[in-house]
Amino acid sequence: MLQAYFESVKYVGHLLPISFLRIFLGYFYMDLAIKDWKQFLLGVGGYADVFVEALNKNHIPPWFRLLLGEQIIPYWQTVAFFLIGLQLIVAISYIIGYCVRPVSILAVVLCIAYLLIFSAEQEIFFKLLIACHLVLAWVGAGRCLGIDYYFYKTRRGVWW
Repeated sequence: MLQAYFESVKYVGHLLPISFLRIFLGYFYMDLAIKDWKQFLLGVGGYADVFVEALNKNHIPPWFRLLLGEQIIPYWQTVAFFLIGLQLIVAISYIIGYCVRPVSILAVVLCIAYLLIFSAEQEIFFKLLIACHLVLAWVGAGRCLGIDYYFYKTRRGVWW
């Protein structure tokens, strides 16, 4: 498998710049998960305040406002733990290059949730992140400098 990792640059080298984007996004999500975990442990200024502030936003659809008020805010600790876990899954998958396509679709859903929760000033940033995740899913960015090339070579399929 280690040979396939280095062999991937030879055969799928045209994906090298996109694999650097994948690794950078993995580092970004790892850093975000570590920062959010520290805020989650403190409990002050973390997700609880963000969820309560999101109820006062005008750009939130009514169905999401209802979901926020009845399901997310009463169980904010569970939801925060779930969001941090999703960030870690995305980070590890992007860094090692394993199952990049399904995880990038998961990251798009995570970015859409962040787009609904956070302020309108960060809207362009989250839309850019959604575009990056869709590009990673489209080209199968785990095939270059990642473990996905080994599975792509042995078992062709949609996931690799």
